[in-house]
Amino acid sequence: MRVLGVDPGLTRCGLGVVDGLPGRRARLVAVGVARSEVGLDVDQRLLAIERQIEEWIEEHGPDAVAVERVFAQQNVSTVMGTAQVAGLAMVAAARRRIPVALHTPSEVKAAVTGNGRADKAQVQTMVARLLSLDELPKPADAADALALAVCHLWRPAGALGAPQRAPGSLTSAQRAWAAAEQAARRRG
Repeated sequence: MRVLGVDPGLTRCGLGVVDGLPGRRARLVAVGVARSEVGLDVDQRLLAIERQIEEWIEEHGPDAVAVERVFAQQNVSTVMGTAQVAGLAMVAAARRRIPVALHTPSEVKAAVTGNGRADKAQVQTMVARLLSLDELPKPADAADALALAVCHLWRPAGALGAPQRAPGSLTSAQRAWAAAEQAARRRG
């Protein structure tokens, strides 16, 4: 299974693609950050991020998209931008009938470090170890996106944070069509 992890943010949106391997192992496919210019109007910033997310989905053909669940913070404008970018990622996946899952930050931290209160450095270190990387993924947004993808790979079916779409919600024809689209994107 290939998972695109999205750590939503209006200035920096972490993106990480990970393949699940036998034996609860994972392999890095790609990691990066979608960026938008702070001086632009919000609609143009969202458009810039949306285009980059679309490119990543087209290029990497994920089987699932894991997005960080937005939680309330003190800074309302930060929460709004984060939520808007999370929505863009979900719509881009839904447009292609790719299942979307939302994972909380503490759930992701617990999955990759064993501690739901782990700090950014611990998450980066464990992501590097789990994916056999020579150096820590940077910036933290990129590491968080990889952690989201790994967390999703390791979630059992039906567990908290499992895909939001019911397994039988697609017809057999829709599943076949989606599989053919994903195979074509990978060959493409």
